[in-house]
Amino acid sequence: MTDISVPALSLVVLVGVSGSGKSTFAAHHFAPTQVLSSDFCRGLVADDENDQAATRDAFDVLLYIAGTRLRRGLLTVVDATNVQRESRKALVDLAKSHDVLVDAIVVDVPDEVAIERNATRPDRGFGSHVIRRQHKDIRRSLPKLGREGFRRVHVLTGVDEIAAATVSTEKAWTDKRELTGPFDIIGDVHGCRSELQTLLRELGWTLEPEGGGASHPEGRIAVFVGDLVDRGPDTPGVLRLVMGMVAAGTALCVSGNHEQKLARAMHGRKVATSHGLQESLDQLAAESDDFRRSAHTFIDGLISHYELDGGNLVVAHAGLKEAYHGRASARVRSFALYGDTTGETDEYGLPVRYPWAHEYRGRAMIVYGHTPVPETEWINNTICLDTGVVFGGRLTALRYPSKDIVSVPAEQVWFEPVRSLGTGSAAPGHPAQRDPTLLSIDDVAGTRHIDVRYNKGRIKVREENAAAALEIMSRFAVDPRWLVYLPPTMAPPATSDLDGYLEHPAQGFAEFAAAGVTEIVCEEKHMGSRAIVVLARDAATAVKRFGVTDGSSGIVYTRTGRPFFDDPARMSEFVARLRTACGPLMDDLGSPWLVLDCELLPWSAKAGELIRSQYASVGAAAGAALPEAIAALERAAARGLDVGDLLTRTRARADNARRFREAYARYCWPVDGLEGVRLAPFQILACEGRAPAVAEPHSWHLAKLAMLDDPLIAETRHQFVDLTSDESRGAATAWWSGLTDAGGEGMVVKPLGPTPAELAHRRIQPGIKVRGQEYLRIIYGPDYTEQLDVLRDRSLGRKRSMALREHALGLEALTRLTEGDPLWRVHEPVFAVLALESEPVDPRL
Repeated sequence: MTDISVPALSLVVLVGVSGSGKSTFAAHHFAPTQVLSSDFCRGLVADDENDQAATRDAFDVLLYIAGTRLRRGLLTVVDATNVQRESRKALVDLAKSHDVLVDAIVVDVPDEVAIERNATRPDRGFGSHVIRRQHKDIRRSLPKLGREGFRRVHVLTGVDEIAAATVSTEKAWTDKRELTGPFDIIGDVHGCRSELQTLLRELGWTLEPEGGGASHPEGRIAVFVGDLVDRGPDTPGVLRLVMGMVAAGTALCVSGNHEQKLARAMHGRKVATSHGLQESLDQLAAESDDFRRSAHTFIDGLISHYELDGGNLVVAHAGLKEAYHGRASARVRSFALYGDTTGETDEYGLPVRYPWAHEYRGRAMIVYGHTPVPETEWINNTICLDTGVVFGGRLTALRYPSKDIVSVPAEQVWFEPVRSLGTGSAAPGHPAQRDPTLLSIDDVAGTRHIDVRYNKGRIKVREENAAAALEIMSRFAVDPRWLVYLPPTMAPPATSDLDGYLEHPAQGFAEFAAAGVTEIVCEEKHMGSRAIVVLARDAATAVKRFGVTDGSSGIVYTRTGRPFFDDPARMSEFVARLRTACGPLMDDLGSPWLVLDCELLPWSAKAGELIRSQYASVGAAAGAALPEAIAALERAAARGLDVGDLLTRTRARADNARRFREAYARYCWPVDGLEGVRLAPFQILACEGRAPAVAEPHSWHLAKLAMLDDPLIAETRHQFVDLTSDESRGAATAWWSGLTDAGGEGMVVKPLGPTPAELAHRRIQPGIKVRGQEYLRIIYGPDYTEQLDVLRDRSLGRKRSMALREHALGLEALTRLTEGDPLWRVHEPVFAVLALESEPVDPRL
């Protein structure tokens, strides 16, 4: 039995004469979607799989489909004769262009077997001479296949060997996505053994004697970004320590350009001994032959990069652009070792590097070294950890996933740099650094797919929705540096069938119980407008954390990102009062800034014009017309006309109009400047180093917010409910009835136990709003209770889908904010929330 192993991401080229059994072999060992057949492609372009005149066009189609699959990272198998070198070369070139490996599987049967098989197929009209010619082509090609660019050539000879063969896939050496850490990623060491030991101890590692390795009591894994060798005082000591850690499974290491050059020198190849190589060779010469052989084997076996933590983390010596992640080719390795160079040199004779990190937009965090910098700096979810320890700088590590930076100073200048730290050259015409607060229309325009970690996938934003959001953002939104979150929409419960009710708590309780939720919290739905508050303790904090340099220390904006107060002076006054009110909470959280989810009261403070034009005008018209209509009908009835039913309906409409006016009037009260304005916070979205909206249950939020004791702050009344208890459900329902009978809007029902992140993963609604009978008159109109049978036929599917997607995007934005991502990364999901709001959904829901 022959076991054939092919890379999980590769192009597999089947080679064999017509009738050799390639298609049968492919169907047996690969999924139908993985196999591209030349015969099938002929059928696509000519309606005849045997039309040889269509071969060139068919092959063009095959190459296009294969290229698309390889670009998307999918194993692809080409089922064609491929007996001629020209055909194979096109496929090898295609694989190289997509930086994937290519294997050949030769299916070789005797001519007689292939001829006999073709004779039984009426669609094969060619003679035996074609088979014999193809077989000769294979015989001529076999000795040379290994030199055509194939990683491996697997030859199966004879019917029995072909039938007995097995095919398996193997992960790329770079694929360590199953390792989730936590990791300590360490920058360029360059032979500074003592500093490395000091850094490891600072990180909590225990060093083994005689440089035999190190271990961490918390099971952390060290990842070295390469350039362990050259320039420093003890390259053998560094290698001994790192080799011991790798052998013990407590560390990984990628190759640096200095390791590659040292390996070539140890192979006996002619290399220039500049840039510290001679120091390494001299130091290694003093070691034993066994150590030199072990060190040579180790550095020779280092690979270009690692994908870690499900693909969320990539470590490469000089970095790696997104298209190269998980790929294998000479140019991928070259990029990982040297970065993207222009071919030019600067005034120091060193290569000019293209600033790839400034254009990076990938989901994975890229950690690298290679070019020394005076301080670590995040650029578009990438960070360089080479802080020049060998040049008298520091040796730096990044703790993942916490993003903590730990560094130790160099003990001395071990090697004089050609140029000072931080003077690396960028390609002409390209900035050395993109301002982390700078947004580009390319970040949000067009159809986009946003990676979110909280609902298992990507969320699509259509081009037309993005255009609508861009209109709002560019014309009406607050400074985008403050715009770190937009709240999701919220769906109502399934429609109630109780007499007189469109919505009732029973349906909300039942939905969460069916999802396995046993405890919920019912929070009062305030009669105000949704408001997001971003608050800094002072202007200096605003500059440091949000990059806002206009002297402001906070903002309050609406759920569509518009400033809540048009008057800047009023905004400043409100922020100042709120900063005082929230001081104890900041102290308790140990954070100089906060992001809060709130309701700002009254509704009329923001929606006064809307209430006057859309609601009060209806109420006024009804108040003027309906009494006159009732009086006219009463006079007609007095004259003996049969208008009783119409009079009854008109009186009912007048009563409904009265209820309608009373409903919206409860949301209005006089406001003089900020007098009469109140804020009701109900969730702490983010603070320094954490996003409680992602990780903390609602009980935590309510307890923390209860410490706010200021006239400006309104309490969010709430009830905790045990869904397994009929008594507890009944008490919550009675509480809701009391709120709504008194004119309140209703309540929001939220799961108590699972964190918001867990809810998003399970795709459970984060909250369900249950609105009262009278409030719904504002939404559906004064006479909606007369049309409940029609209104009950409402579709909630799109609204619920939108709520889940926007919730996941909001959590993603907050996580990116607290992880220190650049503004464009935070703004990406924020913008997507606003874009989704332009999807067609019944606004009354």
